[in-house]
Amino acid sequence: MGGRPLNEIIHITGLWAIRLLLISLAITPLRQILRRSELITIRRMIGVGAFVYALVHFFFFFVDSSFRLGFIVQEIVLRLYLTIGLVTFVALLALAATSTDAMVRRLGGKRWQRLHWLVYPAAVLALVHHMMQTKLNLAEATVYAGLFIWLMGYRLLARGSMPSLLKLGLLTALVAATTVAGEAAGYGLFTGIDWRRVLQANWVLIGERPGWVVLFAGAAITVLAACRPLWTRSSASRRSPT
Repeated sequence: MGGRPLNEIIHITGLWAIRLLLISLAITPLRQILRRSELITIRRMIGVGAFVYALVHFFFFFVDSSFRLGFIVQEIVLRLYLTIGLVTFVALLALAATSTDAMVRRLGGKRWQRLHWLVYPAAVLALVHHMMQTKLNLAEATVYAGLFIWLMGYRLLARGSMPSLLKLGLLTALVAATTVAGEAAGYGLFTGIDWRRVLQANWVLIGERPGWVVLFAGAAITVLAACRPLWTRSSASRRSPT
């Protein structure tokens, strides 16, 4: 855990909250591409898991601050990234508290769905919080931001059904390029590193920079979509009577 174990716990739990949040958002494209409607049943569980990690993240922030409520309030008010983190936590709390079947029935399907659109601004705020907190090393935060943009782009293209392979390929290329540009801009803004050096690193460290990670992830999903007819026929043949 290093010399500052509480800080390490806060860092790790925050990372896993973001990772699980992105995984929950990835259920929609995977469900459509794989034709696995049962995946929808685990989306809420993954979302609640993201909240649990956020709760632990928040709790250990209190522990690290020795439960000094006045100091904690002051820090949240004065430090913008902590204010954003608190707003994100409240949004995730609302989502987790209404994640049960009983709350779906109580709120009604449409109202419940509108409330759970909070997951999108919550994800944006979580990414901004993470990026502001780790502004000296933006690589991982930039990967998560790029993946989030890809997932949102997929939703815009899908409109209820899987986009074409051409659209998926163009989306992946565009988001990868945006990720490269975003990384260069972020380093230039927060650290003063020449943005041209960051762009150059993408050609020297092929496969390691955030833009490449996003490109490979999007390409992998596009390949899955291209293989969709294969397992569709396989599944149909298994169901057909002998």
